[in-house]
Amino acid sequence: MTKPTVESVWDYPRPPRVEPSTELVEVELGGRVVASTRTSWRVLETSHPPTYYLPRAAFAPGALRPATGRSWCEWKGQAGYFDLVADDVVASRAAWTYELPSPGFEVLAGAVAVMPGLVDRCTVDGEVVQPQAGGFYGGWITSRVVGPFKGGPGTTGW
Repeated sequence: MTKPTVESVWDYPRPPRVEPSTELVEVELGGRVVASTRTSWRVLETSHPPTYYLPRAAFAPGALRPATGRSWCEWKGQAGYFDLVADDVVASRAAWTYELPSPGFEVLAGAVAVMPGLVDRCTVDGEVVQPQAGGFYGGWITSRVVGPFKGGPGTTGW
């Protein structure tokens, strides 16, 4: 078995790059898996751990509930939000999507990203993800990536 290559987020490009992934990506909420897939996309941007985007079909029926609000990404365009739901457990605005992403990011159309700090846990190939600090960015930190990462105190101007 070969060890995966360690990536420095400082080698990621700006503007970001999107790449397909066949890693097993899972999201847990309320003690159950609400999303699971081996078909996802990683968005790689300088100073940020990857953000994983999953196809909507990866989510359990009823796990995505449209939420209010929108935001704007300088690279991907306008985002809409979802609450993640597992029975009576609700993670408000814990997921987002770009229905009509900007040119260069069309592959993400309708795919859903999850804020790992707002759910029980996210895993990549069985490894538990550490959320990117700060509560604004949705990066997934695994042993595969090294920082320092934007998001924590004092990193706003990076």
